Amino acid sequence: WYQRRVRDSYEEAISCYTKALLKNDKVTTIYTNRALCYLKLELWDRVLRDCKLALEIDKMMTKAHFFLGQALTELGKFDEAIAAYTTAIESAKSRKEHFGDDLHQALRRTKKKKLQKEEEQRMSEEIELQTLLTKLLIDDLERKKNQEPSDDEVVEIDKQNEDLEANYTKYLDTLNNLFSELDDRRKRREVPDYLCGKISFEIMKEPVITPSGVTYERSDLEEHLQRVGHFDPLTRVPLKREKLTPNLAMKEVIEHFLENNPWAEYY
Repeated sequence: WYQRRVRDSYEEAISCYTKALLKNDKVTTIYTNRALCYLKLELWDRVLRDCKLALEIDKMMTKAHFFLGQALTELGKFDEAIAAYTTAIESAKSRKEHFGDDLHQALRRTKKKKLQKEEEQRMSEEIELQTLLTKLLIDDLERKKNQEPSDDEVVEIDKQNEDLEANYTKYLDTLNNLFSELDDRRKRREVPDYLCGKISFEIMKEPVITPSGVTYERSDLEEHLQRVGHFDPLTRVPLKREKLTPNLAMKEVIEHFLENNPWAEYY
C-alpha cells in the first residue's frame, strides 16, 4: 500500500510538471524535476529524454548530467554514464554548486560496475576457450587412436594407446591447472575497503588521518572541507585543514599492496 501511494505521488508530480512544460518549455528545472520522478519510478528512457531536453537549453546543467549518468548506468551504458558524471563534476566546480560527495560517489560506483561487467566478460571468454581447447585435445587423441596401424604396429597398438592417453591426460591436467590458477587470481582481485578513501572509494594515494581517527585521501577531504564544510564527513566533528596528519603507516601498507597487485591501480 505504501509503495503504491509513493508511486502515485510521483505520477501526480509528473503530471504537474508536464502541464507546466505546456505553458513554458524553456525552463530546465522542470525537465530535471520530472526526470527525477522518472528516476524514482525506474523509467530510464524517459529520464534520458528529459535530461537531453534540458541540456538542449543549458548544455552544462549539472543536474541534467547527473541524472543522465544515473539512467545510463542502469541501462548498462557505462562509458556514456562516466562521461556524463565527469561533465557534471566539471560543471559543479565551474558554477560553484554544492552536491556534497554525491557526484564522485556515483562516478565511482559506475566505474566499479563497468569493471565488474568487463571481468564477467573475461570469465565467460576464458570458459569458452578452456572448453574449446579441451575439445581439441580430446578430438586429437581420438584421431590418433583411430589411425590405421601398419602390420608391424598391430601388436603394439594397445601399448601405444595407453601412452597416448597418458600423455593427453597430462596435457589436460596442465590446461585445467592453468585456468584454475587464472580463476584463483581473479577471485583475489578485490581491494580491501580499508585501503580506499571514505569519500571517493578509490585506493588512497596520500592518506591523512583526522583527530577523530578516520583516514581519508587528502585531495578528497580537502575538497570536502572547501566545498561542503569544515567538518569530518563521517563523524561530523568540526575539522580544519591544518589538523590533517599524514598516515604514513597506511601509505606503506597501500604501497606494499600495489607492489603485489599492480592491477589494483586501475581498479
